[in-house]
Amino acid sequence: MLSVFYTAGFPKLNDTVSIAKSLEEAGVDFVEIGIPFSDPVADGPTIQESNKIALDNGMTVKLLLDHVREIRKQGISMPIILMGYLNPVMQYGMEKFVKDAAAAGADGLILPDMPLYEYEEVYKKSFDAVNLCNTFLISPTTSEERIKKIDAASNGFIYAVSASSTTGAKSDFSDDQRNYFSRLKSMSLKNPYLIGFGISNNATFSSACKYSAGAIVGSAFVSMLKTSSSIDSDIKNFVKSLKG
Repeated sequence: MLSVFYTAGFPKLNDTVSIAKSLEEAGVDFVEIGIPFSDPVADGPTIQESNKIALDNGMTVKLLLDHVREIRKQGISMPIILMGYLNPVMQYGMEKFVKDAAAAGADGLILPDMPLYEYEEVYKKSFDAVNLCNTFLISPTTSEERIKKIDAASNGFIYAVSASSTTGAKSDFSDDQRNYFSRLKSMSLKNPYLIGFGISNNATFSSACKYSAGAIVGSAFVSMLKTSSSIDSDIKNFVKSLKG
């Protein structure tokens, strides 16, 4: 399974819809569309820059939801996950955002800085009411106890961060990372998990898929978009090269 992340409103403000269309046609299983934020601390320089460009282009949370609505109007059926930081969502209003995101056609959210306790105690009912999945991140330093709590609270998939660092493309995984993936595989979690951070080519994609339900590609794809002169054909070639 392949998921691709890109930032809404990047490289140009209205590219969000056409990128989703090209990704579905290329055979991507689902997309994660980034909600631009002025201080994306967990991201590496590539995605940080895409956030700044998207905001400079005029991207807003409201416009992002309009773009999701337009994606659905165009008949694009693959799952859409919205990924971002808590701050812009809280400014919009969490319960309103959850309701509006689901109404626009989103299937789930990833808000890495939302505490598990807060989700379970305050927001889970709102998510459940509109059938919106919430995905949590785990990393090599996450305890088995917390992984099991996240698994119990989840009803979609778990995002397994490959390393305790910022996002960014890597050429291969270390032995420590492979041991971490093997440990996750042995836990028999009820939710599938996908591996993200550092997936950039066929080697890392294929390796991640050996240990998990699939992989998430972000920085490498965003880098490609930045330099692309023909987005549709470049997206299709990019996905083909990943899958091999």
